[in-house]
Amino acid sequence: MEGLLSVSRGIDRVTEMIGKAVGWAIFAAILISAGNATVRKIFNYSSNSLLELQWYLFGAAFLLAAAYTLKQNEHIRIDILYGALSRRAQHWIDLIGHVFFLLPFVTMMTWMLFPYVRRSFLTGEMSSSAGGLMIWPAKSLLLAGFFLLFLQAISEIIKKIAVMRGIIEDPNPFVSAHEAALLEGEGLAETVSETRK
Repeated sequence: MEGLLSVSRGIDRVTEMIGKAVGWAIFAAILISAGNATVRKIFNYSSNSLLELQWYLFGAAFLLAAAYTLKQNEHIRIDILYGALSRRAQHWIDLIGHVFFLLPFVTMMTWMLFPYVRRSFLTGEMSSSAGGLMIWPAKSLLLAGFFLLFLQAISEIIKKIAVMRGIIEDPNPFVSAHEAALLEGEGLAETVSETRK
């Protein structure tokens, strides 16, 4: 199991690095969007390539951060029933969901996207808009995003089994929405009381 855990830690490091770097794509998209809007208003000029670049950057942020979101256990879930169950039952639900739903889905998407991206790359597919960008980099983001999600799903399965066997501590202990709100309120109250001193 230690070998699998070291693989999981390696995947987690890569996911963490990419997830944090993707924040700069959002920043770049905001700068390009603001610059494009300013130039359009002042000089009455617009560029399809800049508009498409914004879409590429937002797409990159969304697709490449999906694995990071899974690692942080921040994907949206309805925890009305989940939160009422024991932590062991929650682990079983997570493990079953990862093995039987998430992993097959991302495997299928990665498998199906590979020829789609390859064909786009080999043909040098371009945007149909005048002055637009190449399409294959955007399609490559789809493939990269699902591949990273596939790797992170493997990592989460390894960690979940290790937690259930008592080998490692739970890296993401469950906190219900109610508990999270209480903790946030306590943190804000502490901050306010410190600033008054």
